[in-house]
Amino acid sequence: MRQQRWFPIAALAVGLFAINVVARLVTRFVFDGDDAAEGHASIAMFSMIGLVLAVCTFLVCQRRRPSEWLPDLVFGALAGMLLTILAGPFVSGTQPFSGGAGNFFSQVWLYGGFAIGGTLVGYWVAVALAKDYRSRSLKAYTESRQAKPRKVVRR
Repeated sequence: MRQQRWFPIAALAVGLFAINVVARLVTRFVFDGDDAAEGHASIAMFSMIGLVLAVCTFLVCQRRRPSEWLPDLVFGALAGMLLTILAGPFVSGTQPFSGGAGNFFSQVWLYGGFAIGGTLVGYWVAVALAKDYRSRSLKAYTESRQAKPRKVVRR
């Protein structure tokens, strides 16, 4: 089952949704009615989502080309966002559009911003440390070219 193409996408989506569920349950039972604490918990949740995506990007970009891992990451993050925005409010006892269109779209923009930011940070760290797929391929090519003996030219 783990070898299926959809498994990493679904696992990422469920993991991101689990972060949202934990944040919603904490705000529902611990900070019920405190708007400032709910706002801080929401920002902490979005930061955790960005951090998880940064770590996933850092790990996966070491083994595969961006054309292979980026669609999986995008679809996983989109599925996690849809679960978070459409199914998440039921965990905290509300409905998805109960806060109005402004609240709904602000969640979409925050989620998208933190997801894109986390992905970029993870990839940039891998590139800066020369751990990404391309840097490792270039290093292996350079080492293989230097390891071959020089061809002798006869005249």
